[in-house]
Amino acid sequence: MKIERDILQQLAAWKQREDRKPLILQGPRQIGKTWALKTFGERYFEHTAYFSFERNDELFQLFERTKDPKRLLGQLSTFTPAAIEAHKTLIIFDEIQECNKAINSLKYFCEEMPEFAVVAAGSLLGVSMARGDSFPVGKVDFLQMHPLIFREFLAADAPE
Repeated sequence: MKIERDILQQLAAWKQREDRKPLILQGPRQIGKTWALKTFGERYFEHTAYFSFERNDELFQLFERTKDPKRLLGQLSTFTPAAIEAHKTLIIFDEIQECNKAINSLKYFCEEMPEFAVVAAGSLLGVSMARGDSFPVGKVDFLQMHPLIFREFLAADAPE
């Protein structure tokens, strides 16, 4: 069954905005945030650079050492097979709530490298915003994802 989620249209609209900031996709666990971001990357970008803070402990060390987006991109490129290029690559930080320094780094991507499309997803993101490091207020866009709605289910293609 192929289901077309409304969130994909909202992500496409975010991509087209001239004043686009790094995006934080929020929502409960297990509703398809990762699937939505990867599908968005496949459809609208030449490359997708996917980084999971839940699966790769080495990412924490990168963000502990620097907040400079140029240095981060250089180091992150060693974790992905395709080059990370402005306007061509979607950068996904999944489960970003696991790394407060990565959340804070979104401010610097906004200020110093707005030509890069950066999205972050996480469950329980609100909990992590309340602890530790400062949050990049005004330097990120937010999008809320909800579980599948009945209209999306009805519009799904039935299996062949």
